[in-house]
Amino acid sequence: QVQLVESGGGLVQAGGSLRLSCAASGRTFSRYAMAWLRQAPGKEREFVAAISSSGDMTTYADSVKGRFTISMYNAANMVYLQMNRLQPEDTAVYYCAAGSSWSRRQRAYDSWGQGTQVTVSS
Repeated sequence: QVQLVESGGGLVQAGGSLRLSCAASGRTFSRYAMAWLRQAPGKEREFVAAISSSGDMTTYADSVKGRFTISMYNAANMVYLQMNRLQPEDTAVYYCAAGSSWSRRQRAYDSWGQGTQVTVSS
């Protein structure tokens, strides 16, 4: 498994932007597909975005498509989530996850970070 630590969350006004970072430890980072998921208060955790281990394939939840961008920098073991035009419904704890296969399914990912809070005020 790989250890993951998220950062970059915070409070932002609607329409604003944030960039989340995920630092991964482990020399085999480049073998993992990476994803961001989120959990809002009182709701189940949901898929946000994923990127393949090679970085050449990405997929997004419909609710964030066109506003969020996932990227990775393998040389530094980093994954990012650029979030633009944030809305109050984006408020959630955002989790970084790693898995052996690129998927929109949560069960594809077996390493998880502790999460970072994103709060969007109206």
